[in-house]
Amino acid sequence: MEYQEKAQYQIKIKNAKTQSWKQYCNKTLSTNPWNIVYKLAAEKIGNNQMSTLQKTNGTHTDSLLETLQCALEYLTPKDDKSEATKCHKQIRKLIEDPMETEDDKDFTKEEIRQTIQSIDYKKATVEDGITNKILLWTFERFLLLVTSLYNGCLKKGCFPTRWKRARIIPLAKPGKEKCSDVSKSRPISLLNTGAKVLEKLLIKRIMHFLYNNDLLNQNQFGFTPQKSTTEAAVHAKDKFCITNNH
Repeated sequence: MEYQEKAQYQIKIKNAKTQSWKQYCNKTLSTNPWNIVYKLAAEKIGNNQMSTLQKTNGTHTDSLLETLQCALEYLTPKDDKSEATKCHKQIRKLIEDPMETEDDKDFTKEEIRQTIQSIDYKKATVEDGITNKILLWTFERFLLLVTSLYNGCLKKGCFPTRWKRARIIPLAKPGKEKCSDVSKSRPISLLNTGAKVLEKLLIKRIMHFLYNNDLLNQNQFGFTPQKSTTEAAVHAKDKFCITNNH
């Protein structure tokens, strides 16, 4: 029964998306074929440049430089140790303590190759300009060097500072596209390709450890392979029905 409801739910989502797309396409009338749909397809709609923002104190920026500074300060807050919670202090201490755990197995050449290939080459250009195609080309020609680089990060428990640099793109929250309040936007950080590969390699190892030791909660749906928000909704519905029956 649960799988049937899930299938029906997914069909309704697909139908709603199709209907929405049709409505969007119908904005182009026969009397004016050069409106928004044409401009979008021809890539003639550019990104809107931020001109002014409302600060958290209610005032507004009056220059592009001040606008960028305001967005940067809000979207990337400083890591102030004096404001650290008890949990944050414990995490800092664990990081500073020397590692005494057994070293994990080295990343294999094939493991690294598959991870590089798994990154979508159509993704936006990153901060250092090195795409996954360039990284894959480099990997195939300097196999031992690139493999040693990632295994060195693994052994030392190090995520290179250079790879922590990112291109930040502020996006308006849904329904707040015309709002100038800086708090109504959220940042998207585009990491360099080298960092993405290391991140994926580490995540695979961590997930493997969690699954092997049965450390994942059964109610964990987000960021979990073969699970989705659809299953979470169905699970919540079943729980609600059981509660009402009692």
